[in-house]
Amino acid sequence: MTTRLNTTLSLLALTATLGFAGPVLAQDAGETAGEADAEQGSETGSGEQTPAQAAAEALDMGEPVPGEAAPQPGPGGRSEPAASVEGAALGQTYILEASGDWEVHCVNTQLDADPCVLHQLLQDGDGNSVATIEIVSIPGGQQAVAGATIVTPLETLLTQQVTLSVDSGQARRYPFTFCVPAGCVSRVGFTDAEVNSFRRGAAANLRIVPASAPDQEVNLNVSLSGFTDGFAMVREANLANAAEIEELQAEQAEGAN
Repeated sequence: MTTRLNTTLSLLALTATLGFAGPVLAQDAGETAGEADAEQGSETGSGEQTPAQAAAEALDMGEPVPGEAAPQPGPGGRSEPAASVEGAALGQTYILEASGDWEVHCVNTQLDADPCVLHQLLQDGDGNSVATIEIVSIPGGQQAVAGATIVTPLETLLTQQVTLSVDSGQARRYPFTFCVPAGCVSRVGFTDAEVNSFRRGAAANLRIVPASAPDQEVNLNVSLSGFTDGFAMVREANLANAAEIEELQAEQAEGAN
């Protein structure tokens, strides 16, 4: 049982990338379940933040781009299928279900409920894969009710940041957080009003600027078809995963007594 629990905490690759999916998911992989609960209880009782709350508050909420309307997005793209849950190895990502132009990507933890994110691969007008966006719900009581990880090519001009808009709404600009060999990452937060605009909208536009051509822009369509159902699936899956982890923690604590 301890092995299953520690494996769960160390292999939440999708949600751990965001770091703000929930209290348990934000814990260090080497920390035991009991230590994690005790630390969180102590911090909450003393008025200090839990790791998940601190991570969520560290998300960039973006800033409005004055006087800028959203450009008309082009056709959206779909990602290549990952392994199914039946064929996924421990810790491997798989597609739980498609939801419109989104996919619910989960990590196989060998529990009954796996942690998931809402994923979309973004392509340019020529059908070239350019970027990805992954969205996850965040526990209540914070400014951000959802978090997103946006990954763009290493050749992106970082000083121009990432600009995101929904339909004809005002655009918002978000900075990059770090770069890794796979690309440059922007970790952003969305308010409840912004998530609702995704639910109501038809498409979002994500704009980046190439470092090799700073006078040009790359506008990527983010289809919002299927967002509402997909986001609900992700939230439900992560709540079920958290509940199962809590149950395993309780069993582990009981067995230790």
